[in-house]
Amino acid sequence: MLKRTVYIGNPAYLKYKDLRLEILDIISKEVKGSVPIEDIAIVVLDSYQITISHQVINALQENNVAILSCNEQHLPLGLMLPLAGHVEHSERLKVQINVSEPLRKQLWKQTVESKISQQMLLLKKLKKNFSPMEEYLASVKSGDTSNMEGVAAKYYWEQLFDDFTRDRYGDAPNNLLNFGYAVLRSIVARAIVSSGMHPTLGIFHRNKYNAYCLADDVMEPYRPYVDEVVYHIMENSEIGTSESLSKENKAQILQIATRDVLILQKTRPLMVAVSTTTSSLYQCFLGEQRVIRYPTIY
Repeated sequence: MLKRTVYIGNPAYLKYKDLRLEILDIISKEVKGSVPIEDIAIVVLDSYQITISHQVINALQENNVAILSCNEQHLPLGLMLPLAGHVEHSERLKVQINVSEPLRKQLWKQTVESKISQQMLLLKKLKKNFSPMEEYLASVKSGDTSNMEGVAAKYYWEQLFDDFTRDRYGDAPNNLLNFGYAVLRSIVARAIVSSGMHPTLGIFHRNKYNAYCLADDVMEPYRPYVDEVVYHIMENSEIGTSESLSKENKAQILQIATRDVLILQKTRPLMVAVSTTTSSLYQCFLGEQRVIRYPTIY
């Protein structure tokens, strides 16, 4: 069964009962919703008036559920994951730590190639000019020493949105992209933990202040799926409404977890595809595979 993303944007009391997460009205204590915890992948907490007990947190963690909390701007701020999501966590962590530098560079090359390919396919799908991306894709070197990722990104954003500069703190659609990327990051981090690896130890990202370096590596080829959703929000919404982090816009973005992607010649929900990617990454760390399995936009 495909795991669910549970978004809670109103004041609520969260209760654990009969192996289910119950969402209660904070005043009347009336049950507003109930979900089997084993069916949940991510819980998004987007109200300062949500009360959650330690029992609920433990139950979620035991079922490898990622808990994503949002700030007063309604942007994801914190992510809680189980400490160990795989029975061989210790052994797999040793393998991850001992990955050689040449292998890291080769895996990053594959990741950048996949990201540029995805960006190119999205531009093509949206009937934008994509031809320079082919040259950028063919020019990626081991470790991406020539920074083709950055060169391709500059062209990609120029084509995707009019008069747009990608800036974490910039105007819309940056806020929508930030929300989507944070959700995507939590999906990837959860899959990494489930595969027995640690999300901090990256193959390229190594910022000492970043607790999710590997998640930031692996999510790169998946970013265009968020970009596509945000593009359609900006194109189809009424003037003014597309720029806000409304519940409607968030609901559309949260659907990325279940949208179909093509991986290994099969159509799979994105959340399932991410698990395929992280599993294949560990096989690459072991030396049993040479290629990370990434999806394709269609």
